[in-house]
Amino acid sequence: MATERTTTHELDDDPWSRFHRWGPIALLATGTLLSAGTASLLMTSGQRIPASLLVVALTGWEILRLRGHTGSGAVYYVARTVSAFVLSLFNPFFAIYAVMGYFDAPWLVGERWARVGLVATAVTLAGSQAGGLPPRDPAIWIVFVLLFFLNAAIAMVAYRIGERDLRRTEERIDAIAELERANARLEQALSENQALHAQLLTHAREAGIDDERRRLAAEIHDTLAQSLAGIVTQLQAAGATPDPDAARRHVAEAADLARRSLGEARRSVHNLAPEVLEHDTLETVLAGSVDRWSAEHGIRVDFTVTGTVEPLHDDIAATLLRITQEALANVAKHASAHRVGVTVSYMDDEVSIDIRDDGRGFDLSAETVDGFGLRGMNSRIARIAGVLDVESEIGTGTAVSVRVPLVKAGSVS
Repeated sequence: MATERTTTHELDDDPWSRFHRWGPIALLATGTLLSAGTASLLMTSGQRIPASLLVVALTGWEILRLRGHTGSGAVYYVARTVSAFVLSLFNPFFAIYAVMGYFDAPWLVGERWARVGLVATAVTLAGSQAGGLPPRDPAIWIVFVLLFFLNAAIAMVAYRIGERDLRRTEERIDAIAELERANARLEQALSENQALHAQLLTHAREAGIDDERRRLAAEIHDTLAQSLAGIVTQLQAAGATPDPDAARRHVAEAADLARRSLGEARRSVHNLAPEVLEHDTLETVLAGSVDRWSAEHGIRVDFTVTGTVEPLHDDIAATLLRITQEALANVAKHASAHRVGVTVSYMDDEVSIDIRDDGRGFDLSAETVDGFGLRGMNSRIARIAGVLDVESEIGTGTAVSVRVPLVKAGSVS
């Protein structure tokens, strides 16, 4: 709490500020009117002249105060209290002017001297309530003392309540200010987190682009480049042989290689364009991809969906589609399978895809896996917190199982 407060309040829109500003002169005017009305009963002719002069002086002083000529708040409070006491000696109704001392003592004389000011004001008001000062007989003195203690007690209780409320108000103001600072820090942290999130997304996209470039490079090297080399070899052999039948066989082999290369090129294009998922569900896109793969490679594929189908987040659906296509590509290149099963399973909190074939299988402990096969699938699945399991034995086929969290479309921004 401040130790001293001014008498002039600049915030005139505040009701309390207006009361502290205009209250003293209003109370002086009220006390003067009541005293003038009772002057013939309570005042002698000798008392009226000095009382009138003092009222005129106080009125001029209050007008100067209203215009901003405040001076010291403590001096003003003491002078006003003494003047109100002196006027109450002429007429008890002048004590109304002293009432203001109950309200602005903390603002004018500070917290340290406020109680002294309240006691002085209680003396003037108790004297007025007892019929005027000084009391005329012992009984009136007793009444005066009782009224003084009553006024002083009420003033002290009211002061304590006001002091407590003011302290609570200041605590609330401090709490609000601290909340505003905390909100500012939180907004700054959120802004920094958004910037970090954007940076992480940029890095993730760049990493994804790099992965796709490496995958595409491997696709071109392992399929298209080798197929084109084979086509060139077959065509050169056809041109070099004098046997028409042999030449036709070489041309037919070249055409077959070209068709397979076209299929691989189409698969690579589909793998690079998961935007098909924007128009169809994962199940529909997978079914179409599986059908095309089966037709291109002449291998039977059984496609099954179990559980309650849920719309998946774009990243989840795209990753599952690409891993399935990669697994089927590995089957075509390495397994020599006659039958493949693809099962999509929806569970409470995850979705899985199982790709099984009856091909020749391989030894997991001895197999050297290139960077764009199982390693590439592991890299993709790790980015969406999934799990990739591979089971295979020579002569019994291979099973690839992918499990990822079931993140629905629209649940992650």
